[in-house]
Amino acid sequence: MRMPAKKIIGFLVMLSIAAGAARASDTTQVRIKDITTIEGIRDNPLIGYGLVVGLNGTGDKRQTLFSTQTLANILQRMGVQVAGNAIRVNNVAAVFVTANLPPFSRPGMQLDVTVSSLGDAKSLEGGMLLLTPLTAANGQTYAAAQGALTLGGYSAGGGGNTKVVNHPTVARIPSGAIVEKPLAVDLTQMQTFSFLLRNPDFATSRDLALAVNQAMGRAVAHSVDSRRIEVIADKDSSPTELLAQIQELSVSVHSIAKVVINERTGTVVMGRDVLLGAVSILHGNLEIEVKTELKVSQPSPLSQGQTQVVPDTTVKVTDSPARRIELKQGATVEDLVRGLQTIGATGRDIVAILQAIKEANALHADLEVI
Repeated sequence: MRMPAKKIIGFLVMLSIAAGAARASDTTQVRIKDITTIEGIRDNPLIGYGLVVGLNGTGDKRQTLFSTQTLANILQRMGVQVAGNAIRVNNVAAVFVTANLPPFSRPGMQLDVTVSSLGDAKSLEGGMLLLTPLTAANGQTYAAAQGALTLGGYSAGGGGNTKVVNHPTVARIPSGAIVEKPLAVDLTQMQTFSFLLRNPDFATSRDLALAVNQAMGRAVAHSVDSRRIEVIADKDSSPTELLAQIQELSVSVHSIAKVVINERTGTVVMGRDVLLGAVSILHGNLEIEVKTELKVSQPSPLSQGQTQVVPDTTVKVTDSPARRIELKQGATVEDLVRGLQTIGATGRDIVAILQAIKEANALHADLEVI
């Protein structure tokens, strides 16, 4: 017997609510526009192959054959017949030109473009990009780029005495491309709008749909899954006004406990809700023991308080007297890392300890290694 998809989603949402209530995790109010995107409304990457001229001897060398072939083809279209092997391309560089075509683009709009050297040119400083068509993934041309290059670096000197700052083989042309073909989405023809969460979460998806329904005064939105929320378009109102009103609404974002570590640099980034379970660690000559005991907290007489179970966490470290750490109750991974840093533990030691704790099922959070 198979459970319907709606019941499964509802069951998962109930589990998410129960887990959130059990952990009593903090939530943050953010605008819908900051955590979602609208399906179908996005940028489109453009790419083109072109030629940069006017370089001061820092262009491609003779062994870069496609530069000479491109230059010969351009000259041939202009009525100049010249053999490719007779051209010196020291002042010319073959490049890739890239840009992003924003949604609702119209002919005449200007775009910023990035120019990257394709051959063995030393620098694009002082160059001029010749007219280059920019195409999308479907092979159609949507813009054309041309103009003087702007560099954020330079290369000076020669031979064994050369100074290079940033990347002189990558340049930009502000407003260097002009849109030639429209790429617009007709919002009036859309019956529903789909909001996609950047970070999927069932509780956030549910709260977003509830916030939209409360603001609209009727049930126009429903949560499809942990990432997608569909909103029914109102035929009597403008789609622009509807989307603007929804995007300005604020909802609660339910963060998950997560630890991100970079093994190459020893960097550790963690959320504040990350907790440790009972575990003992022996790393080299450093011994760490984490214990958690549940205690009952009784309210004062006639205070109308409630009896609660409070975890009492203590951390004990056994090492040389000069490297001892003492942590207060309720120790978290942040307290553990701070204590390890005070005794001189390296970033790689911390990374190794956190990975071992996760393998022992004592780290109550997602561990991501980048």
